[in-house]
Amino acid sequence: MKSIRFVMFAFLLSLCGVAFAQNDMQPMSTPQPAPSEAQKSFTELKTLAGTWHGHVTVDPPMQGMGETSMEVSMRVTSRGNALVHEMKEAGKSDDPTKNDHPVTMFYLDSDKLTLVHYCDAGNRPRMVARTSPDGKTVEFDFLDITGDTKYGHMQHAVFTVVNANHHIEEWTFLMPGDKPMHARMDLVRAQ
Repeated sequence: MKSIRFVMFAFLLSLCGVAFAQNDMQPMSTPQPAPSEAQKSFTELKTLAGTWHGHVTVDPPMQGMGETSMEVSMRVTSRGNALVHEMKEAGKSDDPTKNDHPVTMFYLDSDKLTLVHYCDAGNRPRMVARTSPDGKTVEFDFLDITGDTKYGHMQHAVFTVVNANHHIEEWTFLMPGDKPMHARMDLVRAQ
């Protein structure tokens, strides 16, 4: 009888040892899937967070537009889930009743990198990204729009990262009658 109790005791101790050993074992980590092209592009754009200055050129040239100095600010927000882009003419106030100050939001929507441009023309075009093979250029194609388009709307955008302190933005605005106006901003990081 004593031997059976001893065997039972030894058996229970061995079970406890196995249970503790299993608790100490690290769970097998499951490999993370490779980031999608949209995730890579969003990560690249987030490196542009900061303040930027540069000149804008407009094609076709328009009265009162072009060869203007611009300020662009970009900041990551919403726990890294969105990127806010704001632009204005350098030296102008932030007063939205007097000066243009459009805001663009970038975010991942499932497997797509999307932007919504809150335009001074009173509408909100939405665009979806595609990435260049080298990952340095992110091009946004028009998807849809909400709001009034009688004054025109943004149709296309391209962001090219030259290096950590230099990037180029190209924006295409469709004027009334679907006449494209192309703006190119060559921007350097503010020091």
